[in-house]
Amino acid sequence: MRSKMKREKTENPLSTIKPSRIILPVIIGLGVVVFLFYREFDADAFGTLSIAKWGFLWFIVALALMVFRDLGYIIRLLILAEGDLSFKKALRIIMLWEFTSAITPSAIGGTSVAILFINKEGLSVGRSSAIVMATSLLDELYFLLMFPLLLFLVKPDVLFGLGAGSVNELVVFSLIGYGLKLIYVLVLFYGLFINPRGLKWLILMIFKLPILRRWKHGANDAGTEIVENSREFRKKPFKFWAKAFVATFLSWTSRYWVANAILLSFFVVSDHFVIFARQLVMWIMMLVSPTPGGSGFAEVIFTRYLGDFIPVEPVSLGTIAIAMAFIWRLATYYPYLLIGAIVLPKWIGSKFGKNSKKG
Repeated sequence: MRSKMKREKTENPLSTIKPSRIILPVIIGLGVVVFLFYREFDADAFGTLSIAKWGFLWFIVALALMVFRDLGYIIRLLILAEGDLSFKKALRIIMLWEFTSAITPSAIGGTSVAILFINKEGLSVGRSSAIVMATSLLDELYFLLMFPLLLFLVKPDVLFGLGAGSVNELVVFSLIGYGLKLIYVLVLFYGLFINPRGLKWLILMIFKLPILRRWKHGANDAGTEIVENSREFRKKPFKFWAKAFVATFLSWTSRYWVANAILLSFFVVSDHFVIFARQLVMWIMMLVSPTPGGSGFAEVIFTRYLGDFIPVEPVSLGTIAIAMAFIWRLATYYPYLLIGAIVLPKWIGSKFGKNSKKG
């Protein structure tokens, strides 16, 4: 009995992911905002800030876009699971997935733990792994296709135009992020559609690391199932992948229009497509951020990268841009910390507690 309990504890990789970990990204994010305000604060700037004529409507639009963002993720998950997940389960998975992404560095995200989330909602480990890999492939494919397209439609000096001394820095961040995504996509595509046994070998090599060795037998079983599921994926018609990519497109595109809606809540804004394009580049740059969920880094990049589109006097721009960055993060980041902190303990109790159901 004791060994069984010990095994259950060992099999729970969420033991190190606790709601209390929301404290670190909150401290970092708010700390950076406070520091930026301390450096740039101008009390008179807030006297020029007021809600636009249709401001509250645009706030609602921003929130609706966040709903569409999550809805796109849920629809994609339902498509890839082919009816083996209910809408409620898919919603729960996405909320937990976003929470773990919010408390881990952007380069890590919640992908590794997402396999467990899907598995504990009723799918096999191998199939859960294949679905998570497929979602990652679709996500990164969106970036890989959109970034060069935006470079073609928006001139590079407009896309990165923040003045002398800033362009090179932003270009370097973007190219590093794009390169990492390209390598990741090539590995995933090769493993899922060309040589799944090679991907299984890579997984087994990773699980030979001392910190992961205890799960090597499970990794071997998962690798075998991935091979089987990849065969199924390769048999899927183009329509299947097209629907999954449309859901991906809905999700990410909705995410990038949120900042536009927030800015429209206060100002008359033009160049909406450029703002959209810069947000996509921002997320690529955030891949190199070592902080949980890009905390701090995201706020700084927002103020420097989207401040050009805030129509206020230069003396007030710094303060107003920081305020807009904080509102943007309140809409797009902090809700997932709160939802995750509420949902995760109950979910862990139901899946790993004494009365949990197997699988």
